[in-house]
Amino acid sequence: MCSPILTVGRPKGDPAAHRPRRRRRVLPCSAVYVVGVLLQTLIVPVVSGALTLLVAGGDPVIGFGRWFLFWGLGTRLLLAGAVQVLRPGFTLRTVLGESDAGTLLTVQELGFANLAMGLVATVGSFIPAWWVPAAIPGGLFMGQTGLRHVGRPAKELAERVATWTDLLVAAAMLVFATWVLTH
Repeated sequence: MCSPILTVGRPKGDPAAHRPRRRRRVLPCSAVYVVGVLLQTLIVPVVSGALTLLVAGGDPVIGFGRWFLFWGLGTRLLLAGAVQVLRPGFTLRTVLGESDAGTLLTVQELGFANLAMGLVATVGSFIPAWWVPAAIPGGLFMGQTGLRHVGRPAKELAERVATWTDLLVAAAMLVFATWVLTH
């Protein structure tokens, strides 16, 4: 778990118990979220695609597209879905900046949809016949959620990162699916 500050105490009976406690910084939840999203939707897909092209060669759109399908869409939606199902309040607070407990059920239901799309994209990235069927609904979903968030005023950093990476993955899936269908 992440928290703003972690205080490390000393056990009772410790000779150093009279000394003040050490405090060390731990990244806040939103920072961990932002780093994770940037890794999944930008850094790891680009590195994976570059390594694939360096080692095996081939078509760059396919090389990068399938890794954006795997990481940017698949693992991102699997992880988001798991968090939304198990900890819906985290999504409400960290990503949306909301606190209405009445929407927890809706966030959990969104989590089940994310789990399903993420599973299809993750598995589908290794099965060429699944590339387009996985990329289109997942890409449309990411594009629609990204566009929906663009208009929200006063977004926190986590929501801004989620918005623009959703749009990045949607664009990558549009290019990938179009390329696969036309070549």
